[in-house]
Amino acid sequence: MNVAGDGIRVIDEPSPGDRLHLVDLTKRFGDVVAVDHLDLVVEPGSFVAFLGPSGCGKTTTLRMIGGLEQPTSGRVWLGDTDITDLKPYRRPVNTVFQNYALFPHLDIDANVAFGLRRTGVKGAELRRRVDEMLELVQLPGYGRRRVPELSGGQQQRVALARALVNHPKMLLLDEPLGALDLKLRRQMQIELKRIQTDVRITFVHVTHDQEEAMTMADTIAVMNSGRIEQLGGPVELYERPATEFVANFLGQSNLLKGTVTGTDGDRRTVSVGDRRIVVPADRVPAGGDGVLVGVRPEKITIEHAGGPDRGDGGAVAGGNVLEGTLVDVSFTGVSTQYLVALPWNAEVMVFAQNLQVDERLQPGAPVRLLWAPEHTFALCPGTAAAPRDDAAAPDPPVAVTPGRIADVVRDG
Repeated sequence: MNVAGDGIRVIDEPSPGDRLHLVDLTKRFGDVVAVDHLDLVVEPGSFVAFLGPSGCGKTTTLRMIGGLEQPTSGRVWLGDTDITDLKPYRRPVNTVFQNYALFPHLDIDANVAFGLRRTGVKGAELRRRVDEMLELVQLPGYGRRRVPELSGGQQQRVALARALVNHPKMLLLDEPLGALDLKLRRQMQIELKRIQTDVRITFVHVTHDQEEAMTMADTIAVMNSGRIEQLGGPVELYERPATEFVANFLGQSNLLKGTVTGTDGDRRTVSVGDRRIVVPADRVPAGGDGVLVGVRPEKITIEHAGGPDRGDGGAVAGGNVLEGTLVDVSFTGVSTQYLVALPWNAEVMVFAQNLQVDERLQPGAPVRLLWAPEHTFALCPGTAAAPRDDAAAPDPPVAVTPGRIADVVRDG
């Protein structure tokens, strides 16, 4: 470990030899395909999160990287080394699990030093590296304490220190915050990101929690049915989801069936019910005229229909406008959620910040919904990653680069 000029602690500067490359990786359990011909390149120093629902293949992918599962086919490369068949303890990779797996009969110093002792480190060097790790995870002076004397968050920090003390080329995180309460989990999200920034090694994180992935990761791989549905930075995925699955899994989206009816410069017009919706042309997929028009609930302004029709989408002239009937109001603290029924048997959710509440916005009230065209996107209906045909040629690998937002969509 060294100290950079700005005081940041660095374990080792990432090098191209630490690049992770998953090559046509597949894992089957009987007739069930858990991971389906996955190709991915993760550049050194990245913080990438595999995000998806239970059964999507994210944990199985992590376990194959760590050597805890053997691929049915495909290879795992770390730099120029094929590590597919190496035992977990022979890989320059460490894993932090949800249950931490600390030794309760040992004090914190001994827990952190456990891996060092097994590799022959002792004396002053062992003491120095243990102290460095405890300082890194903000637990200096805790070395003589026992595991049961620590809180859940402190135990998580000890598990991180133990995993990092051997200077691995990559740290795998298997839903490590799942056992913590909400407030502590949010604190640890910030801490994990800080630690990854300090040590500058690759973190590969598995989670089903979208907020956790967006808070910590530079790049998110949204997985569905064993494949990467979309890969990119948090902002890119949220603002420009490429498939219906991503739009609904990452945050919440209002998706309305429509038909592309015209072009006006750099915009497209889409007929939705008896209304025209304006969508930026670069957010409308090529292909058929039938689309799903999407807008996030927090992008919409809601107002009582008794006032004048501003028609500005709350932002710019020529905005999108829909009318409907308010059917439900839910106060959540930071915002109020409004459910609005549209005349053609569709519903729209609106999130409004609790600044100034219009008391007329009660169930049964006629309302107007307004939003800017720039906040609108369109998708092909039912778009999702299709199962791979084993006889098909492998897809080109998608790449994860630290600090860079990618817009890579796996074409099924």
